[in-house]
Amino acid sequence: MGKRDDLIAIYADDLKNKCGMTPDMDLLRKVTIGCGPAIYNADASTVAGSQASELETVKKNFLMKKLGLADGPNLMEAINKVIEVYGKSERNKYRVVVYYMLTKEFGKESVYG
Repeated sequence: MGKRDDLIAIYADDLKNKCGMTPDMDLLRKVTIGCGPAIYNADASTVAGSQASELETVKKNFLMKKLGLADGPNLMEAINKVIEVYGKSERNKYRVVVYYMLTKEFGKESVYG
């Protein structure tokens, strides 16, 4: 197994044990690949759930650009819901896990066709 496969296993574990979800491994792999080299950078691979600027970046760069969603209060509500499910006290909120849950939340799996 390569480094990416090791990370995917960690993300799947977080989805199961911290978020109570059974991950769709195919979609999880595609979301991981979609994040590119950021997954290997300690800072870029996580989302600071308590930083408004970080959540705004998730909204603009992922929800609006990648998933093609229109701006509105529902976007930030969904981000906050995902952060809540992941656990506000959870220090390492992996970007891939957050993006995966947001993709599922909005039913946008087709983006990763």
